[in-house]
Amino acid sequence: MAVAREGETESSQFAPTLQTTDPSNTKGFSQTLQGTFAESEKVQLSQFSQTLQTPVASHENERRRDWVLNVPEPPGLFSNLKTSFKKTVLRPLENKLQCLGKQPVLALISILNIIFPPLSWCKEYNVTKFKRDILAGLTLASLCIPQSIGYATLAKLDPQYGLYTSVIPPLIYAMMGTSREIAIGPVAVVSLLLSSMIQKLEDPIANPIAYRKFVLTVTFFAGTFQAAFGLLRLGFLVDFLSHAAIVGFMAGAACVIGLQQLKSLLGISNFTNKTDIISVLTSIGNSMHTLSPFSFIIGSSFLIFILSTKYYLARKYKKLFWLAAMAPLLSVILSTLVVFLTRADKYGVKIVKHITGGLNPSSVHELQFNSPHTAEAAKIGLIVALVALTEAIAVGRSFATMKGYRLDGNKEMLAMGVMNITGSLTSCYVATGSFSRTAVNFNAGCETAVSNIVMAVTVLISLEFFTRLLYFTPVAILASIILSALPGLINISEAKYIWKVDKMDFLACAAAFLGVLFVSVETGLLLAVGISFAKIILNSIQPGTEKLGRLPESDLFGDVEQYPIATKTPGALIVRVRSALLCFANANFIRGRILNLAGEEHDEGAIENCDQDRVQLVILDMSNLLNIDTSSIAALEELQNELESNGMQLALANPRWHVIHKLKLANFLKKIEERVYLTIGEAIEACLISKNMLPI
Repeated sequence: MAVAREGETESSQFAPTLQTTDPSNTKGFSQTLQGTFAESEKVQLSQFSQTLQTPVASHENERRRDWVLNVPEPPGLFSNLKTSFKKTVLRPLENKLQCLGKQPVLALISILNIIFPPLSWCKEYNVTKFKRDILAGLTLASLCIPQSIGYATLAKLDPQYGLYTSVIPPLIYAMMGTSREIAIGPVAVVSLLLSSMIQKLEDPIANPIAYRKFVLTVTFFAGTFQAAFGLLRLGFLVDFLSHAAIVGFMAGAACVIGLQQLKSLLGISNFTNKTDIISVLTSIGNSMHTLSPFSFIIGSSFLIFILSTKYYLARKYKKLFWLAAMAPLLSVILSTLVVFLTRADKYGVKIVKHITGGLNPSSVHELQFNSPHTAEAAKIGLIVALVALTEAIAVGRSFATMKGYRLDGNKEMLAMGVMNITGSLTSCYVATGSFSRTAVNFNAGCETAVSNIVMAVTVLISLEFFTRLLYFTPVAILASIILSALPGLINISEAKYIWKVDKMDFLACAAAFLGVLFVSVETGLLLAVGISFAKIILNSIQPGTEKLGRLPESDLFGDVEQYPIATKTPGALIVRVRSALLCFANANFIRGRILNLAGEEHDEGAIENCDQDRVQLVILDMSNLLNIDTSSIAALEELQNELESNGMQLALANPRWHVIHKLKLANFLKKIEERVYLTIGEAIEACLISKNMLPI
């Protein structure tokens, strides 16, 4: 704001000059403006130098330079790690133990509130909220039951495992999660990830038991990683999947899931296990002679019904949102009646047949830790854990923002981890937050996580009493339900926004999409993460440099390209690096850039035959640099030597704590004759004005 006010003052001061300039002549206007400010700058520098050359100013500058040179030793690596460990683990634990000794009851309540967040809001819970949660939970269950069966088939598991996953994990999350709206259960992307990666090691058709055990083992590892992330406060690991990468990955996964469902929708018997679009389309083309027209008619008819209620009726008539939520369950009921009454299963329509009912059976004995594929299970578990956490936290944060409360990421990861570990012991596969079901839960008016409990109890009752009624449910209707949920995963408007704002981010988005679509799911993930890391590496290896100039009527210095009104200081080149780290990867690049800039400025002064404008001092503004290494110190020494050989000197301005400490240890300050200053202005005054190099 100060710069803006100074700019306004300067403009009013030179109003006659600006009025005489032809506005249509932009170049002439700019030259006139810069010339005016240059004259003003010379007057300011003259007054500035006359003031600062007094003994008092000189003494003050020496004292301020001592502040820079005589800093205490910064904390080392092990000290930082120790401090971080104390802050994140020991200090909170110590505070709780001290409180436990003084006030045991209050401390115990506080600890329980941390572990079980619902204890903090249960005091304000009332009958009105309970009624809303019951309605939301029942509405959620009507969508969850058919979706869970469909996602289980997508994961190449028996249908009941999708229902199992909608019972135990939601109950655990309701006790430990911090989100009030998120709906827990199986989701399409995670189901696809599991089936696409595990079937390369275990064939779900040839050996379904070994495949199921592998899935449960992966679920255990995924939960272990998620819980560890929460306990160790490693939430930043989720950020390795950037927003752009997630947008592209979700869109690609939606397309792959849709292609996979064509098998059930068309009633095709033989189908490829590969997920890429070329293999899938080739398999469809080769299997068209086995197509079941009745399956296609049933599936496509109810798909139109579900989509019309979801994207037309629910949007046009807001109060009919419940119809869109119940449309999948209504489709299952109606299609099952149609198949049962017409006996369409005898005419090529594939049905679900037997679904094992009852409570979740124990699966402790099915976990395989001595298998030759245990390492692969851990690797897949890590990938699935990150994807599941990313989706859940993104969904939870978006709805928490709407309700105006904060979501605790570390508690969310711990809750997700505990629910998936428990789920792996009770015949569940990886569960996470679903965007489509969370939106239904939100629109249904849920108040707390009790809606998850109501949903889980409803699914459990269905498992106990109603699974036999699903015997004649056509497989095509499950494909329709999955297909109806896919448009929510494809966000074209967000992709356009990413293209508009950052082309490199869009490249990561496109790579994730095309990698998933044309190669495999894991390849798409690797491409997205790889391009995101490549962006970081390129920015660190080849950071930009800025030439700085003084802003009018101030002691501030800014980029001359960003602020055209900034004036260069005759005889000095002021450079700032656009990077927080000067290291082995970018030190030589930056050294070359500074030498090129110094050579250009020096040659420009020689061409104009103006000795006073020739660069005699290069000031490196180090305010951006947080740290350096030995390679960058060596590059600075080379820079100093090359500048001296060309009649120039190097000075440093505003070095940070770790930077100045390492320069002192390397004895670099003696090599530049301790030309280190607190500000750029002091560097100019000490190196140029004191030697009468700057025109007064």
